[in-house]
Amino acid sequence: MTDLYQSRLTRLRQRMADTGVDLVVAGPSSHMMWLTGLNPHGDERPVMLMVSATAAGFLMPGLNADSVRQKTDLPFFCWDDADGPEQALDDLLSAVDAKQTGLSIALDETMRTDFSLLLLGTLDQPNHSFLHQTVGYLRGLKDDTENQALKASALLNDAAAKHGFASLREGMTEMELQTIIRDYYKANGAAPEFTIVGFGANGAFPHHHTGQTRLERDMAILVDTGCRYQGYPSDMTRCGWFGDPDAEFLKVAAVVEGAVQAAVDAARPGMKASELDKVARDHITEAGYGKEFLHRLGHGVGIDVHEPPYITATSDTVLEVGNVFSIEPGIYLKQRFGIRLEDIVIMRENGAEILSNLPRDLVISNG
Repeated sequence: MTDLYQSRLTRLRQRMADTGVDLVVAGPSSHMMWLTGLNPHGDERPVMLMVSATAAGFLMPGLNADSVRQKTDLPFFCWDDADGPEQALDDLLSAVDAKQTGLSIALDETMRTDFSLLLLGTLDQPNHSFLHQTVGYLRGLKDDTENQALKASALLNDAAAKHGFASLREGMTEMELQTIIRDYYKANGAAPEFTIVGFGANGAFPHHHTGQTRLERDMAILVDTGCRYQGYPSDMTRCGWFGDPDAEFLKVAAVVEGAVQAAVDAARPGMKASELDKVARDHITEAGYGKEFLHRLGHGVGIDVHEPPYITATSDTVLEVGNVFSIEPGIYLKQRFGIRLEDIVIMRENGAEILSNLPRDLVISNG
């Protein structure tokens, strides 16, 4: 196991001690990937990583073991289809000293339910929670290596979005613009993660499904896109207008930009996520568009595009140095247009640092 993953296991054990957790259990997921570098094949065959205060190991189907064994020195407790996982699971629990009555277990919330029930049914009166306060918390505190990868991904995303807006032409479909952006990722060594293109009134649907709507004169454009580069994703939203923008579009865009800037300026370590959400929400509400801000202010970004911390109106999460998250207020006017402006920021000691170098200025195009 590399020094990176050994360090993460050490930090996890300290966090487990701080939060009173006896056993952490992760399935084949980004949690397992972050802790060990392993991303084994996931299907109906139980796969689990277990970490206790004294040991760690994998429950692993025998047919998958050889393909991932060289990536870690943690022990494997293998089983095959003819015998089933029960004995291997019992052996693993013994090896990590996790067979006592009333253990406090933190389960991977993304793991298959049948895996979780298999484990819980094996133990005597376990108390279970999920990984938010252990692995999730630690994943929220990005290190320099992660920040560098996130920055590189963001800069490539800048170039792809710029290329996409430069390719606008009358009559093209949302799908055609999506393809142009995704092809740019592939040509520059990245994998497309997602691309939402909303022309005109489609931009008023925050999670619009990119389709065959064609770009016409005097139509708004919303592009929310991201790639995966060096193992980490990017996420950014920019907006524009094809033709001559109308007065309300410009007014709404200025309000959204003001909300982004207010949140970026206000973000400080030690503030609650709900307080940061309120800064942007109050700005939009005071401008008369509060009911048209339909979602939270942001979400964490790391191995996953959406991960803690979540910047919501109800979150008591205290933001810390090392958190990486989006700031993405939006205003959505049904049957007209939507405007969302999104940047990813790293929380530094003195405030938020934006990863993107691409200005949030509206792109006004005449084809």
